[in-house]
Amino acid sequence: MPPEASLDMRRVVAGTVEEITPERRKIIVPFRGRAGIGVFNVAGCYYALRNLCPHKLGPLCTGRVSGRVVADAPPSVYAGEPEIVRDGEIVRCPWHLWEFDITNGQCLVDPKMRVKTYPVAIEDGHVVVYADPADLPPQPGG
Repeated sequence: MPPEASLDMRRVVAGTVEEITPERRKIIVPFRGRAGIGVFNVAGCYYALRNLCPHKLGPLCTGRVSGRVVADAPPSVYAGEPEIVRDGEIVRCPWHLWEFDITNGQCLVDPKMRVKTYPVAIEDGHVVVYADPADLPPQPGG
């Protein structure tokens, strides 16, 4: 169990390392209208975010993954190609285009907002998420 995972978290196998390759994502454990968890591979490192945008509860992890555009002026007057930084590290909610840092859940539109993150570990070739039981289906018999 990763050090940041607490004892009240449940282990969920998201898939194999081969299945969730760099620049890929997988949505796991959605049920009964709950959001699920998005698992992302950013340059070989794995991250897990709750698939629920804190702005208006949109399906965040289904949004476009890209980088940030850096320019000295608006596109209409910029005399060159804008630079794209942190490519593959930003997810944009498909509903209202709010952007979030995949690596830490921080909102780039409103610094007071963030999306819930989960610890991820690689165990015997599997990508494992340690999730809050409240975000997962109930266990049989319990």
